[in-house]
Amino acid sequence: MSSTPFARPLLEVSGLNAWYGDAHILYDVGFSVAPGEVVALTGRNGAGKSTTLKSIMGLMARMRGTVRFDGHDIAGMAPHHIARLGMGYVPEERRIFSDLTVLENLETGRQPARGGMPAWTPERLFELFPNLGAMPNRRGQHMSGGEQQMLTVARTLMGNPRLVLLDEPSEGVAPIIVEQMAGVVASLKQQGLAVLLSEQNEQFVKRVSDRALVLEQGHLRDA
Repeated sequence: MSSTPFARPLLEVSGLNAWYGDAHILYDVGFSVAPGEVVALTGRNGAGKSTTLKSIMGLMARMRGTVRFDGHDIAGMAPHHIARLGMGYVPEERRIFSDLTVLENLETGRQPARGGMPAWTPERLFELFPNLGAMPNRRGQHMSGGEQQMLTVARTLMGNPRLVLLDEPSEGVAPIIVEQMAGVVASLKQQGLAVLLSEQNEQFVKRVSDRALVLEQGHLRDA
């Protein structure tokens, strides 16, 4: 983990509370993420890590608190509007289009380039994900779980985000894919993207993150 000072935060979260029905899941969670910084949310299953990412992305039906992204108050904003502002979300479920090819999946995520940020193209993504470059015309249903995970990340990057939310990127994939995913996160950081990830793999967290925040039963604890 790094102790390098970072610029003004790109994402600022404070007093974040969230519910599933009547079940209170998050309690006054607050943190920030700066450009070029990788922040990890750690904790056991059910601690609230994925709920935090979903709340930031506007996917929770019931939440309260302040979420500011690039100067915009996005609390309560629809997910597609948040995405257009430059936030990318990679869910744990690997939601690719199984009947589309790799290239076709990538095209579904395309958004215009953003000033001061790298403009992602399939060619650049194939350099970052050589496995995908070897199978541009393969349909999603014929890919391994790790390959699908890579495609989900690559499709998100086609939206040219300034901040990427990664939910459990090392979950359920082979060690070689975990290694490649760590390299991807490092590359995104080098290019100035902010990354907020939810992760239980302690070694992965230590390798890729600048800071780790511990969630315990919906409360943020000292790491």
